[in-house]
Amino acid sequence: MQTLEQQLERFVGQEAEPPRVARYAVNEAMIRNWVEAHDDVNPVYVDGEAARATGREDVICPPAMISTWVMSGYRRWREVHRLRAEKAVEDCAYSRLLALLDEEGFTSVVATDVEQDYHRELVPGDHVTARFTLESISPFKRTALGEGCFLTLHKSYENQHGDLVAEERFRLLRFRPRTGENEQTTDTDTKEDA
Repeated sequence: MQTLEQQLERFVGQEAEPPRVARYAVNEAMIRNWVEAHDDVNPVYVDGEAARATGREDVICPPAMISTWVMSGYRRWREVHRLRAEKAVEDCAYSRLLALLDEEGFTSVVATDVEQDYHRELVPGDHVTARFTLESISPFKRTALGEGCFLTLHKSYENQHGDLVAEERFRLLRFRPRTGENEQTTDTDTKEDA
């Protein structure tokens, strides 16, 4: 019989879920909302003349905004919660992985970090697709939050021409919450990278 860690190994390298295709093309209205919400005053995001003065054709999308284009919205949220209520699992590797961890009591989650590399600028009219891969799963570790493992998702963002726009590594800790006050951690038991 395989250990839980051995079962988890089979998920590494798999496509996490089907590609996410943006519901909307990159557009100036959403860019303007984003920069105002973040109080980002870089003029190349909202002022065509300022953008052209830097050698660009027109305004560009803030690079850090990349993931907003492929967010699923509330319909997806409702669908996931409907499936959970029916004790069903979506037929994709990431959902099966999370269900396996849930069964073993690793039901809590905290995002630990995100790294992004930008390869080309997005401009209004571009249409983004994201592809998710389960890049790595760490061995189980004892952390200040409880025992768990770090999951790293590699996200590859492309425009409508298939050009790589950005890459992202999103890491989270899936853990079993600590239950007893007598559980102790040491300095090496705190957050560790996957």
